[in-house]
Amino acid sequence: MRVLILGGTHEAFQLAEQLAAQGGVEFISSLAGRTREPRMPKGPVRTGGFGGAEGLARYLRAEGITHLINATHPFAAQMSVNAVAAVEMAGIPLLRLLRPAWTARQGDRWVLARDAAEAAELCRSEGGRIFLTLGSGELDAFAEIHNAHFLVRMIDAPEHLPLRDYRVITARGPFSLQDELRLFAEHHIGLIVAKNSGGAATYAKVEAARRKGLPIIMIERPAIALDPRSPAVASVEDVIAWIRQAR
Repeated sequence: MRVLILGGTHEAFQLAEQLAAQGGVEFISSLAGRTREPRMPKGPVRTGGFGGAEGLARYLRAEGITHLINATHPFAAQMSVNAVAAVEMAGIPLLRLLRPAWTARQGDRWVLARDAAEAAELCRSEGGRIFLTLGSGELDAFAEIHNAHFLVRMIDAPEHLPLRDYRVITARGPFSLQDELRLFAEHHIGLIVAKNSGGAATYAKVEAARRKGLPIIMIERPAIALDPRSPAVASVEDVIAWIRQAR
């Protein structure tokens, strides 16, 4: 058994840590390489893209991969599509590790947006001091907003962002509730823009917004049709159980 983990998430890191601790399964973690100093899991790691579904299929065959686990970010829609196509070509099983989405609770003030472009239009209507927790590739949609100051939190800060009025802070989760409450107070935040990533590592900003009565523009997850070739589980423990059954 030889497992490839498509990673980059907290869950993928935990999975590699557990597999390394338990032993008995050969595995490789794959990171996209977008973060300059990623948190490196235990075990062998490869970095960089594959060149689409066909490139991934070639890698699976060349490396003798027998099982593929897609533990990428819930918003990594194209990678999920490529993974399904690649295992079809390589003839191996695939499992999707997909953490559940957040759901609005009593006291939450969510405004749902389909994508970054729709979130940007909502920000244009509101203005003010806005906390952005999006990737650098999604910030172009906010470039022409003149009536807002953006506080942007990222793991790596690029030299320039396509925003008119902003400040960047660099940090890596998990974040505590007190950290987020302090951040909102210090920067006089009136609105939050977030993606519905799910999980516990960045949920504190949602709880902090609820405590302070702040609205959140919540970008919904991309619509990825459920595929029988890619059954999904919600936890690292479920993946471990799947691997044990497959051995």
